[in-house]
Amino acid sequence: NVVLRGSGDPSLETDDILMLARDLFNRGVRKIDGDILVDQRFFDEQTTPPAFEQQPNEWASFRAPISALAVNENTVTLTVRPTSPGSPALTSFEPPGYVDVDGAIRTSDGGADTVGLALEGSGLRLKAKLTGAVSSESTLLRYARRVEDPRLLAGYVMRWALEQFGIKVTGEVKLGDMQNAPVLARHDSKPLSTLLYELGKQSNNFYAEMVFRTLTTERPATSAAAAGAVTKWLEKNNLSDEGMVIKNGSGLFDANRVTSFSMVKLLRHMWRDPGSQAEFLSQLSIGGADGTLQGRFKNLTRTRIVRAKTGTLDAAISLSGYVLGPPGRGPAAFAILFNKVAGKGTGARASADKLVSVVAEQIWRTH
Repeated sequence: NVVLRGSGDPSLETDDILMLARDLFNRGVRKIDGDILVDQRFFDEQTTPPAFEQQPNEWASFRAPISALAVNENTVTLTVRPTSPGSPALTSFEPPGYVDVDGAIRTSDGGADTVGLALEGSGLRLKAKLTGAVSSESTLLRYARRVEDPRLLAGYVMRWALEQFGIKVTGEVKLGDMQNAPVLARHDSKPLSTLLYELGKQSNNFYAEMVFRTLTTERPATSAAAAGAVTKWLEKNNLSDEGMVIKNGSGLFDANRVTSFSMVKLLRHMWRDPGSQAEFLSQLSIGGADGTLQGRFKNLTRTRIVRAKTGTLDAAISLSGYVLGPPGRGPAAFAILFNKVAGKGTGARASADKLVSVVAEQIWRTH
């Protein structure tokens, strides 16, 4: 047997699995006379983060489940490439080796794309039903969907990767472990400070939930234990307000409760912490420059002075961060939270941007 063991890296991709297979090949491995065992014990068996069950029929990638060993953010991506009218389109899934395909997508002679993709569990694999058509005039199309049960996903990708190097696997892909087995190959993620770029600047919910789960020393790690660790740290540093609730790491759905005052206290604490300030600031989006703020705050007299994190739910909008001050002056920390704004998100964002812009222009008016 060969064992794949994960410890919560949110950034593992297909190419990384290929490199593990290459390392086995370079060690002289030509056959696995047994199973591929996937060890997910670093996390508990609850792959759905708290509150994510509120939208069980949502297959979009932002609602992806988590697992100690995850690949491609526990999502599958269908790629559709049109051919000649009347012929089947070229389709493929990434990562390979995990999706069983039924049906096809035809190429139409112009018109709108009507690609249909329905996913359902097929044991611990996925079954995809493809229907509809893609216009011959269309370019490459991609559709990302979450995996329902991700526990064996990396194992099937590993089996495919081994096959690319001519390494035959005689057994199956299963959950399991072998005690005291020697390490034959390993992949290390980038430093946490780098991983936080995806979380902070791009508001990546999967990264948030994966990193959140690793904040506890409890093994297997649970979301409840992680929430307890975060709550304890907030209380220890006098950053918690009455009524604050932390349940998940992303803030998705109806779960967490925070106040604008507690957010400002947290921002002030992080700015004054010399051991964390630089890394914390660098993962925030820069107004008018990158991340979720790339298209906002472009009209300020001074550019790149707004550093903030956005938040978006169906009925809630938030913007929290700093307006950096001129030389000799510290930043202004702010936290703006809107509730009950379903269908009014554009106006709420405009109001938040206007308020922050007024503060920014006032701070810099004499420079």
